[in-house]
Amino acid sequence: MKKILILGAGTAGTMLANKLSHELNSSEWKITIVDQHEVHYYQPGFLFIPFGIYGENDVVKPKRDYIPAGVEMIVSEIELIEPEHNRVRLVKDGRMLTYDYLLIATGTHPRPEETPGLTDDGWRDTKHDFYTYEGAIALAKKLRTWQGGRLVVSVMETPYKCPVAPLEFIFLADWYFHNRHMRDKVELVLATPLPGAFTKPRAANLLGNILEEKNIQIIPEFYPEHVDSESKLLVSYDEQEIPYDLLVAVPVNMGAAVIGRSGLGDELNHVPVDKHTFLSTQYDNIFALGDAANLPTSKAGSVAHFAAEVFVENFLRYIEGQEMTAQFDGHANCFIESGFGKGILIDFNYDVEPLPGKFPLPGIGPFSLLQESEMNHWGKMMFRWMYWNILLKGKEMPITSQMTMAGKWS
Repeated sequence: MKKILILGAGTAGTMLANKLSHELNSSEWKITIVDQHEVHYYQPGFLFIPFGIYGENDVVKPKRDYIPAGVEMIVSEIELIEPEHNRVRLVKDGRMLTYDYLLIATGTHPRPEETPGLTDDGWRDTKHDFYTYEGAIALAKKLRTWQGGRLVVSVMETPYKCPVAPLEFIFLADWYFHNRHMRDKVELVLATPLPGAFTKPRAANLLGNILEEKNIQIIPEFYPEHVDSESKLLVSYDEQEIPYDLLVAVPVNMGAAVIGRSGLGDELNHVPVDKHTFLSTQYDNIFALGDAANLPTSKAGSVAHFAAEVFVENFLRYIEGQEMTAQFDGHANCFIESGFGKGILIDFNYDVEPLPGKFPLPGIGPFSLLQESEMNHWGKMMFRWMYWNILLKGKEMPITSQMTMAGKWS
């Protein structure tokens, strides 16, 4: 019997377990999935917790509820991957798992300790994050009693999970403080290493004024070096200083430490792979998907979903000794919550920037691309149900894995 070992039971790993269990004969293939945590988090929901839109229980479910029958799930940390021996060593009891094919889906994770000063005095008081469950809950508690001042949202380094989330957070903060009748007491600042809030030409042209209209200051090309907690200053490598009363950080994101320990990652512990097939550049029986891979596209759930569909089609050919003919095009599809019951939708891939138009049906929609609308807000809200009930379970979604130009105005 051949063995497939999946490391990580997050979005990508869970989808792979479901899709492969539907396609492979259980008498010929054994699928095992390993994860150190029992709880599955709906991470896009962390954004809404600080503003009271979601509660704590809206974003958590048991991982085992989404692992299909016949797939073995092991709860343990992973000590080491030994690709030369086709085996993985677990922390739990030092157990060794062997494999014929290894699928790495260990994700990427916030590492606030990588920025000097961020997690010292004032952490989870005057300095927060919302990229973790605990961080989002602590920030919700803080915002309920905060009396105003200078709120700075700062991206510490790229790449990071869900690239639009910092923008969404500051849009929702604008809405939240308006609702509390204290927007005039709050100065909102977005600091980013990127050259602007929207870096692609068409998006920048169509949406570039939205921050100015909302009275949100943007400080582009700002590379944080450390946080001076005593003086409440965010300091860049070139010694620019941004004062804050409340700092909301998007921490440095890094892949799982075991990837680095095992010699399989780049400097941020993401696995180098072919960007079209997800095959490791080092080993011919190792693949990496989702945020664990160093793909030159967004680290977002939509990418994991589209990638998983392409991967399964290719993998079924690969194990039969055939060429992998499907080519992942970097397709990403993201709703951007913009506050006041509206949202923006972007759809793009490796080669095509976000363009205006209608999605998914040309001329009809119901979603408008690169344009604020109430329907886009409801698309964002509805996605949580689709995530738990369709996407994670490996069911077919009504969106093609390859990006289409139909409906776009190029």
